[in-house]
Amino acid sequence: MMHDDGFRIGFFGDIRREKAGAALFEKVVETGSLVLRQVGGGRAGEMSAHRFLDSPHVTHGEILRTAAHRTAAACAGRRIVVAQDTTEINFSGRSQGRRGLGPAGDGKTPGLFCHAMVAIDVETEAVLGVVHARIWTRPNEPAPAPRSRPIEDKESFRWIEGSSIAGKRLDETAQIIEVADRESDIYSKFCRTPPGVETIVRVAQNRRLDSGQYLFGAPRDWRELGTMEIKVPPRRPGQAAARVACVGVKAGRVCIAKPRQGADPADPATVTLTYVEVSEIDPRNGHTPIIWRLLTTLPVCGAADEFAAAQDIVRLYRLRWRIEQVFRSMKSDGLRLEETQMQEASRLFKLTAIALVAAVRTMQLVDARDGSPRPASDVADEDLVTAAEAIGPTLEGKTARQKNPHPPRSLAWLSWIAARLGGWNCYYGKPGPKTMRAGFNKLETMAAGYAIAKTG
Repeated sequence: MMHDDGFRIGFFGDIRREKAGAALFEKVVETGSLVLRQVGGGRAGEMSAHRFLDSPHVTHGEILRTAAHRTAAACAGRRIVVAQDTTEINFSGRSQGRRGLGPAGDGKTPGLFCHAMVAIDVETEAVLGVVHARIWTRPNEPAPAPRSRPIEDKESFRWIEGSSIAGKRLDETAQIIEVADRESDIYSKFCRTPPGVETIVRVAQNRRLDSGQYLFGAPRDWRELGTMEIKVPPRRPGQAAARVACVGVKAGRVCIAKPRQGADPADPATVTLTYVEVSEIDPRNGHTPIIWRLLTTLPVCGAADEFAAAQDIVRLYRLRWRIEQVFRSMKSDGLRLEETQMQEASRLFKLTAIALVAAVRTMQLVDARDGSPRPASDVADEDLVTAAEAIGPTLEGKTARQKNPHPPRSLAWLSWIAARLGGWNCYYGKPGPKTMRAGFNKLETMAAGYAIAKTG
């Protein structure tokens, strides 16, 4: 059903491979599985999926570029947060027969890494799609590295590369704000933030300032701009539920000095940024007080409302949790990528790319249950939306509760139709991911029939 340039997962040089890839992707989303026997729905489907992944014409790079093309269209004219982070796919206990993989983070177990960037709408906090991803494995026997290397030769360059790619691919957005956690606290990254991209990074290092002071001590004499409440998630699964913390907010400009060790020779001697410190006031019940230290290119000092500007930076940074959701959906809480029986590295790279795009799409469908105002075109092509307009009224009842309450052609409107097709009873709670996936599969099938009838 995915025929337009924005929806397919790739052309791969042949219409047959395009269709096979589209079918495989839809079955992954529908079943919530990466097991080809289950995804294929039978021997013929399983073998078709194997042939697709085996093809040298099919690359994970094309899958990711195709997804990014669609994301860019969804982001046009919007204020966008681009969250980037790295996840490890570790085959501990399942390493037998794996080929072409180097060591994972523990230095021993075969594994691979996926550094991904996803776009998030600032207004609605909806995930709009994949912007970029780099998938790689480490060499089994890395050559000894010189003490000082250009940043381009380091694995950490992925953070700088990601910001640059986001700026180029999302050039029609109203604003791009890239957010990342402590691992991206890299001096070269701050120096090389591309034009048109703002950045917010959680600080890991107590950096030296050009004044001789250190970063963490800078706010000591700053006035507090105000207090706000933030939701703090549990630190580990199984712990108590999220709590609400009251925090004080300070902000100011800092001039960071170039590190004496490890800095790239091409970087300038200093870089000036906004520093926002968020610290908890009187934590209750023995909780460790939280403190967030953020460096950003966004201004606070001199703003008409400095507290509001600082609050906005905190809110934007907190949207980073959405990429953590994506990774969980790819792995233990969803598609269980780390449990795949696929053994060869190039096929695993392709499956990882499919898992990333599928995890994002599943999140979009589930998010839409809550009334997302985003357009249905975020996840569906025009043929499917047109078919939904015809199918939708047949699923409605006579009472107000049995009517689709959402604006026509919105993502929430489309998801209501899919949920009803998946067997959801509108009198009993929200539909689950399995129901949503099944409903969209039925809608795809019905829309294909409408398209054939329309063309005669």
